[in-house]
Amino acid sequence: MTVVVDMAFMVYRTMDYSGMKALIMGLGLHGGGLESARYLLRHGAELIVTDLRDEETLAPSIEQLEAARQETGRSADSIRYVLGRHETGDFKSADMVIKNPGVRPDSPYLQAAKCIETDISLFLAASPARLSAVTGSKGKSGTASAIHWVLKKAHSMGNGGFRLDGAAWLGGNITVSPLSFFDKLAVTDDVVLELSSWQLGDLKGRRKPDGNPLLKPKAAVLTAIMPDHLDRYDTMEAYIADKRIIYQGQDENDFTIAADDDWGRSFHAESKGRPLVYSKSPLPAGTSGGWVCGPDSPGLAQGESICLRETTELVPARPLVPGYHQKQNLLTAGLALLALGLPPDLIREGLGTFPGIEHRLELFHTAQGISFYNDSAATIPEAAAAALEALAGDAPLTLITGGTDKNLDFTPLVKAAALARRIVLLAGTGSEKLISLFDAVGIEYQGPFDSIERALGAALETASAGYRIVLSPGCASFGMFLNEFDRGRKWKEAVLRLAG
Repeated sequence: MTVVVDMAFMVYRTMDYSGMKALIMGLGLHGGGLESARYLLRHGAELIVTDLRDEETLAPSIEQLEAARQETGRSADSIRYVLGRHETGDFKSADMVIKNPGVRPDSPYLQAAKCIETDISLFLAASPARLSAVTGSKGKSGTASAIHWVLKKAHSMGNGGFRLDGAAWLGGNITVSPLSFFDKLAVTDDVVLELSSWQLGDLKGRRKPDGNPLLKPKAAVLTAIMPDHLDRYDTMEAYIADKRIIYQGQDENDFTIAADDDWGRSFHAESKGRPLVYSKSPLPAGTSGGWVCGPDSPGLAQGESICLRETTELVPARPLVPGYHQKQNLLTAGLALLALGLPPDLIREGLGTFPGIEHRLELFHTAQGISFYNDSAATIPEAAAAALEALAGDAPLTLITGGTDKNLDFTPLVKAAALARRIVLLAGTGSEKLISLFDAVGIEYQGPFDSIERALGAALETASAGYRIVLSPGCASFGMFLNEFDRGRKWKEAVLRLAG
């Protein structure tokens, strides 16, 4: 079996793109378009790079691409830039178009293309490594990162005589294109991909040249499902239909990890992978999976399909990351790691030391006795409500929230708002909805403010030693920021500059 995989890897890895005209639709500033361009440039393709943004805005990515071109020894005319616009003729003449996942599939430019790929599809067609994939509405970045954290330990140090060969890699929607590490991959490696609904939608029905599914993860993880992106999808069902793609290439040798709610049960009923269930209450005997009963409880697991003869602690009662929802994400990651064959002791030790990730309830600064948190990745109201529940209680809390609406219901955030001592709003259509809801129930707020600095200034006016201040928007970032990561970075910069 290893020989077959390795031979396929050699065929795809040495594919010659010489003479092929590849169009990069959206160079962007966050890796996907840039890494696709670098990858195709290394393998001989002639590139057309087109983006609706201008040369000044895209300067950092253009500089990196030009440096890559020079490293490969390619001539300047191997890349043609069409910036500030798209030209339909370029899409018609290209042999292959690499689209950004944010581009809607009904784009008229894509209708003119002969062949459409993404950085994810290029990677999956050629990767030799074992794959784990994570999607969901919230918690997918933290879950994918926790899986990767433990796999890194297993590949480098192991535990109790257990050690994996090769290395562990993390990419996808977490802003790291897997093409950035493709040339370093070996058949003994593990790859963890975080996949958004948009990225999954681009993979629907796709197969490799040998007929096998393009996306076939050993462990397919679906974290919490909540309303999201309803400004792009007409219905919740259409949004979830793209999530379902994560397991549609699996077979009985793979695992599908999902919740014990209606969505999770529908995933397990449809998937050919073996089911693993995560829950907030103990599972019935004979059900494989795990549960965390409360904020102070450990995460437990059971099940013959994951080689557990008895109930086993998988997540310590007090991990480093705060919040009940974070502990549930760790449990979900732990089940995926069991599906990959890692021993419970190694998993428990690794998850207990997982430090969390940037932009997710990240404690990044303390000044004058005030603790500052960055939860910019909370882009739906339920996520901001979870941040309030995680941080409120033993310290007064100021919440900076709001932004751009995605046609979502803000009721969960309004219900949790009582946990905050102060609420500061950022400007945006989502904040306009919040204001009407807050006014209706008599919740006080400051703002909305049209800059992160002004919002921070308002928060600092009423904060003193012992306070916690958290940016947890519950909204999209469009307008004031490039994306939620840009929003988080600007928040951290403002705090370090203004709070001392």
